[in-house]
Amino acid sequence: MGKKLFIGSLAWATDSSGLRAAFERFGDIDEAQVISDRETGRSRGFGFVTFTEEGAIENAISEMNGSDLDGRPIVVNEARDQAPRGGGGGGGGGGERRERW
Repeated sequence: MGKKLFIGSLAWATDSSGLRAAFERFGDIDEAQVISDRETGRSRGFGFVTFTEEGAIENAISEMNGSDLDGRPIVVNEARDQAPRGGGGGGGGGGERRERW
């Protein structure tokens, strides 16, 4: 088991300090971060909590998964490594170019 938890279904009002406060009773936290949209700065509804010790996450998952945080039941499970994303976006056509005379 790792040391990082995924926390989903967060209320829009939940911030990183609130997330830290909700989970610090399970052990020392290295980082607690609510992920926000780059353009709007608004919460994307999920975040991550990283504990300094691996043993803390088992209790956190069993006690916090489905519990209420800021008025919403949250989803708590072990974070998985993100799958690699595909390279850049699409390109365009690529068909033959013809000049008009």
